[in-house]
Amino acid sequence: MKKITLLACACALFGSSLSAQEAQEVQYVEDASQGYLINSFKDNWFITAQGGIDAYFSHHDVHRDFGDRIAPAANLYVGKWFTPVWGARIGAEWMSAKGLGEAGSTGWLPNEPTSNGFYKTRQSYIGPAFDVMANLTNLFCGYHPGRWYNLTLYMGAGGYWTMIHKLDGQNNPDGWKNADDRVLTFRAGLINSFNISKQMQIFLDLRASAIDGVHDIQNASTNRTYLAVQAYLGLTYNFNDREWHHPVVPVCPPAENCDALRARLAAADARIADLEAQLRDCLNRPAVVEKAEKAPLATIYYPINVYRLTREDNNVLDAIANVMKSNADTKYVLTGWADNYTGNDAINTRLRHNRVNGVYNKLVKCGVPESQLTATINNGNLCDLGEKYVALDRAVTIEEAE
Repeated sequence: MKKITLLACACALFGSSLSAQEAQEVQYVEDASQGYLINSFKDNWFITAQGGIDAYFSHHDVHRDFGDRIAPAANLYVGKWFTPVWGARIGAEWMSAKGLGEAGSTGWLPNEPTSNGFYKTRQSYIGPAFDVMANLTNLFCGYHPGRWYNLTLYMGAGGYWTMIHKLDGQNNPDGWKNADDRVLTFRAGLINSFNISKQMQIFLDLRASAIDGVHDIQNASTNRTYLAVQAYLGLTYNFNDREWHHPVVPVCPPAENCDALRARLAAADARIADLEAQLRDCLNRPAVVEKAEKAPLATIYYPINVYRLTREDNNVLDAIANVMKSNADTKYVLTGWADNYTGNDAINTRLRHNRVNGVYNKLVKCGVPESQLTATINNGNLCDLGEKYVALDRAVTIEEAE
């Protein structure tokens, strides 16, 4: 076992000295070729608010001036980027649509001037929407945290409730009501975002939406799909960790001259070979087993200035007597002890005699032949561990005779 420890220590010392020298030269850098580390779920969240205009292209809108069809729109989203390229957002949208329709069309305004025999219409759409987003700049140009411009493509869908003007007795608009006309929207757009800080972005969002649903109150079976285009200006706030990191790898500079390291390695190999040879010699050496000193069969301990046996002592001696009687050819030596730190020689000698005689008489009483027993005393200390442990020196030892 000593040889094995020596070998392990030699290897550890050589390795630690070499590592300590080279540790100062190793640099740790992010390696783009290793890809990106995925941030924790709490990172890369954002909230977006935007407002703008939309132009609605319904069935008869060609007969209405384009400028008269411009209407306001606004959206609010919460989203998350899962990688530098892919993200998603969900939010609430509102848009107002101006168009032309026949009498009784959804949102028609009877008192508004007609155009080519068609009535002006106006309705509002409000509802939830979901988008999948792809950062095209990061996809094609690589991720760069300091880039000030990003182009993002998104595609998604949503569901709108249609709200129209309530008409009073003179067919004038009087508030809004639910038209009970639920529609679906599918859309795609481009977000041109400009970083004004690590947290904030301003952007221009250009979108085209297909709005599919029932829009003719008089003919509920009619199901048309209309187009709307929107332009938004907005603001985005990014939460928690906003950047992406590459895995960190060690970069070791090439050694200018390896001769010294080769020499040290050769010396270490020679040392290891020598230690292995010593280990083999040690393992092949015959084991020497030293005979252990035989322990007493039993030891009876006493308080200070006491030589009488307790009930527990008598129980122990009953068991010892049975052992002695079952080994009739074995002789035993009983030795009385007292500590030399208390009392005087006369008192301690009397205690030694009384203690050993008490044990001797008990064993004889239990049927052990006197020929198997020899009673003696010892004037020294049994353990001799000092005055703090004198209780270990007040005893009678029972040993097999040599």
